[in-house]
Amino acid sequence: MQYYHLLMPYFAGLSLFVTLFVFGLWIYAGLMIKKLRDLPLPEEGAPLPSVSLVAPARNEERNIEQAVRSLLKLDYPDLQITLVNDRSTDSTGQILDRLASEFPQLNVVHLTELPAGWLGKNHAMQHGAERSGSEWILFTDADIIFEPSTLKRAIRYASERGVDHLAGAPDTKMPSWMLKCFVVTFSMNFLLFVRAWGIRNPKSSAHVGIGAFNLIRRNVFEKIEGFRPIRMRPDDDLKLGKLVKLRGFRQDLVAGGDGMIVVEWYGSVWEMVRGLEKNTYAAIDYSLPAAVFITFMMLMFNIWPYIAIFLTTGTARWLYAANIVALTLLLASSARETRNPYSCALGFPLAVLLFVFVQWRSIYLTYRNDGIQWRDTHYSLKELRANKI
Repeated sequence: MQYYHLLMPYFAGLSLFVTLFVFGLWIYAGLMIKKLRDLPLPEEGAPLPSVSLVAPARNEERNIEQAVRSLLKLDYPDLQITLVNDRSTDSTGQILDRLASEFPQLNVVHLTELPAGWLGKNHAMQHGAERSGSEWILFTDADIIFEPSTLKRAIRYASERGVDHLAGAPDTKMPSWMLKCFVVTFSMNFLLFVRAWGIRNPKSSAHVGIGAFNLIRRNVFEKIEGFRPIRMRPDDDLKLGKLVKLRGFRQDLVAGGDGMIVVEWYGSVWEMVRGLEKNTYAAIDYSLPAAVFITFMMLMFNIWPYIAIFLTTGTARWLYAANIVALTLLLASSARETRNPYSCALGFPLAVLLFVFVQWRSIYLTYRNDGIQWRDTHYSLKELRANKI
């Protein structure tokens, strides 16, 4: 017990140091990431490359019409929109056909079968890319809402800077305070996980990909063989970015806040828990030691300070108090960037515990079911693990 009291101030100091270090990385990453809203539009009359927008959809009847109508409002002169109905069992297909009859520029593709060795979404995006032709391809989800100038701004930015793959982080709309707390925490951890400060550096292995907005040159997409190398990856968006960096192409990340790229991510906490079960374990390559390490670090540096302040005295307590203040400021900064209430910073410990629950639930279900169930199809853990890059 004596050693415990002697060492506790050092543990508290280490915890504070880690928080301040992370805070510094967060600020640095934020300064490097451009906001789409602030990017200039192309000059009037300037030639623009052709773009094919590819969006897979399966059972998206709740949001599909609103999303498609926002796509049609994109202010871009040479845009092809390919919507892939991936074996939907609800009214998605009928809604898309009705919209296609109303807007001839829509290219609707219906898939009825899934080839062996492919995840449904990955196959749908590959098929959609092959059914469209352009200089650039924008992969997005079927429930994304775009501000009309989004694509013009992104294309000018990527073209002028020689970027081969541009990912855009969306505004994430959530209906409840707890979900907003989770978004605030998730957004901060995502930028740290992908090492956002190193994405532009072609010599860095840091990479990113976001399902809401993955804009890539067609010749680069073909050189990396599209989604074929990652055909069994539930985290296809992130791994598409990894393929780009592995082949030495240039990559960047922009923030699509202020209404430029908007997604209603999940409607309830349980819907979010269910929605993340398929790819949370995949993101760490189905590594149990990595999951244990991540959980330990999150509990030690994100949860323990809130407990330790009641169990310690003297210097240790003051250091833990300073740590909590730093964490609150860090999460308040994330709340501001994600346009969520500052009160979400106070829900940080709850959001961390929720994330840990999501992670270990995903791991448990993956082993219990020997794989994942996604879009009404079962994929074994063996074949998922085999597709490693």
